[in-house]
Order: sequence, then C-alpha cells, then structure tokens
Amino acid sequence: MKVVIKRGRLAFAQIWEPKSYDGKSEPRCSASIILDPKAQKAEVDKVIAAIQQVASEKWGAKSGDVLKTLKAKGDICLHDGATKSEYDGFDGMVFVSAANKARPVVVDRDKSPLTQQDGRPYSGCFCDFSIDIWPQDNQYGKRINAKLLAIRFYEDGPAFGGGAGYSDADFDDEDDAAEGKSDDGFFN
Repeated sequence: MKVVIKRGRLAFAQIWEPKSYDGKSEPRCSASIILDPKAQKAEVDKVIAAIQQVASEKWGAKSGDVLKTLKAKGDICLHDGATKSEYDGFDGMVFVSAANKARPVVVDRDKSPLTQQDGRPYSGCFCDFSIDIWPQDNQYGKRINAKLLAIRFYEDGPAFGGGAGYSDADFDDEDDAAEGKSDDGFFN
C-alpha cells in the first residue's frame, strides 16, 4: 500500500547506490524516516493505518495477534526512536525503516532530478517520501516492510554525523604568522 510521508527527517541515507551491509545480503538502498509522533501525528497515523490494512488483508482475523508478535520482535517497519536513542534526532521520535533493491527516485523540491553530486538530500534534512508498505510471509518469516520508492528534498536541517562543515573562519589570515611554529612539544 503506497503511503506518502510529508516532511520526515532523513537518517542513515544509503540512497544513491545499493549496498550490502554484511557482505552476504543482497545490496539495497535504504533510509530511516524520522517523525515527531506529536507534531506529525497525521503522518504517523497514515503509516499505522497502512500497516494495519496490509496485515488485515494478509492475515485476516489473526492480524491483530500477528501484529502484536511482530511489534514485540521489531519486525514492523515503524519503530520507536528509543531503539536508536544513541543517535542524533531519534530520541522521543518514531521512525520508518525503508529499503529497495533499486535506487529510489530522488528529486528536488521542484521535482527536478537530483544526483549525489548535488549534495542533497542528506542525513538530517527534511524530505517527502513515497513508500510501499507490504506484508512478508515466506521462508524468511513474517514482517511488515516498507519499500523506498521516492524521496523529494524539502528543506535543509542540521546534518547527522557529517562532522564539521567548512567555515570562512577556517582560513583566517591571522593564523598565518604562526605557521610552522610549534612549541607544544608534540612534534619536537
């Protein structure tokens, strides 16, 4: 079931080329979509409704029990941010894990195509996401997954885990006089 999520925060963006995380699994593109469960309640409710609907269609009268078990095992694409609270942006939030064996469509706010060289989207920015929520029930087990179909960059946000960016102060001329001098004993 297709769901469009508005203004989610992009995290763990592996969106430009598929990658295998353990060297054994099939390569895929993936992302986490962070949502504020209070401020973005309507977006979270859309995801929950889709999860419930695909579960009901797949498992019928047993869907409530199946979902309860899957949720307890973390086998649903919607997660409590507390499970990743050690990472910036997740504490107090919820997130959707989405993946695709193929590269998702990636566009700018005006819907023009973006490439990796454009520098956006990036982990920490805000985007709109098109995902397909679907039930899995096969030899690998039962799950509710989200397929990452498309990402539209919406606006900048503080980057996650990217380190410090360039600043004009990086190359201030006042430091030129001290060039080549070190009295801290580190290299002496």
